[in-house]
Amino acid sequence: MAGGSSSVSGDSLPSQKTEVPGPRSRELALRLGRVESRNITRLRPAPIFWSEARGANVVDADGNVYIDLSAGFGVATAGHANPDVVQAIVQQAARLPHALGDVYPADIKVTLLEKLASITPGELNVAILGSAGAEAVEAAFKTALLFTGRPGIIAFEHAYHGLTYGALSATWRSDFRERFFSHLIGGVSFAPYPLEDEDVDAALGFVADTIERADDTHSPIGAVIVEPIQGRGGINVAPPRFLQGLRRICDGKRVLLIADEIYTGIGRTGRWFACQHAGVVPDLITIGKGLTGSLPLSAALGTAEVMCAWPESRGEAIHTSTFLGNPIACAAALAQLENIEQHDLLSRAVTIGERIQARARDWSQRFPFVGPPRGAGALQAIPMQPFDDGRSRAIAVCDAALEAGVIVLAEGDTAEVLAVTPPVVITDPQIEHALNVVEAVLLRLG
Repeated sequence: MAGGSSSVSGDSLPSQKTEVPGPRSRELALRLGRVESRNITRLRPAPIFWSEARGANVVDADGNVYIDLSAGFGVATAGHANPDVVQAIVQQAARLPHALGDVYPADIKVTLLEKLASITPGELNVAILGSAGAEAVEAAFKTALLFTGRPGIIAFEHAYHGLTYGALSATWRSDFRERFFSHLIGGVSFAPYPLEDEDVDAALGFVADTIERADDTHSPIGAVIVEPIQGRGGINVAPPRFLQGLRRICDGKRVLLIADEIYTGIGRTGRWFACQHAGVVPDLITIGKGLTGSLPLSAALGTAEVMCAWPESRGEAIHTSTFLGNPIACAAALAQLENIEQHDLLSRAVTIGERIQARARDWSQRFPFVGPPRGAGALQAIPMQPFDDGRSRAIAVCDAALEAGVIVLAEGDTAEVLAVTPPVVITDPQIEHALNVVEAVLLRLG
């Protein structure tokens, strides 16, 4: 492995040395509880602590090997510790680990931005870089305000755009919002997110009416932000004509259409961007997660016309950060994008998705508590009814699968779906084994 050695191949099946979680993970949980805010990591029950990862494998601090169906929150599209990405990180770190991002930038930042311009749809070729996905959303909101002069925003029910104040203002879940409501952006309206074709017209009508009504208020609508497929909201897939209708409503002058592709972008759905499935080009697009496969990096990209709403820098940028365009992160992103292209991982994502959906459709016919699957590419949801006492069945499946060596997460406002979002480099034997584990858990819990 470039840049170091690993005790796991990346294409291994699970192996267990201790109970899960093991003694080392339990010890780390006790130590973490003394030094980290109690809100961050759930420590009861103790989690496993990752020690190594490669390909579709994760090794915990006790030496247990897992198959990862989460891809690290969708980050490791081309695999954990992808050798090309690791090599790029090592070489860049030795040459130039940091630069003055908005004063004297690194040369590699130019190369990355040119690469992003070449893969984004339409003319979305001018970017603002950030670190977290929420930063990209903040940059998109600022851009929309500068361009339209209209501060209002339409987001959607079940949406998740991040937890910084601007992004949180457009995030749906009340348990995220309620404690900070007094600090959030005013003038944000939430529209229905349609899952069926018959619901599309009503949702579009709500958006159009909201824009019209807001014209006479102090917060006229300047942006509509939408996830082409809602990730944390439950991997909800809107019919293509919903995005197409939003494109028609947002004329690009008065109201900008922002596609949040933090989760869905960079090949996870079988296209570079999920909006391409509907043939829609937004005015702004946000990306993150799978961009580097490793390090924090995000971007908001727009057309030259929209981005010209920002004033020209005279030596002091009005939106920047110390690590903007970090050279190591840029190098990782370039290697990640090139690896996805060279190994045709877009096609592989489609194949994986078909395989997962075929198994999940079978489960939905055999188990009365499993609903029809939904998703695109390597972003799949398996809905599950809760237990009779209200407990999340999907979480119970996750916990039981972990004990059997498979990492999988629950998504949705009430953790009602099992999210299967593996690294796209997962092998056929690995995905088959992992799905067999999930099926065995369903049989046991049913």
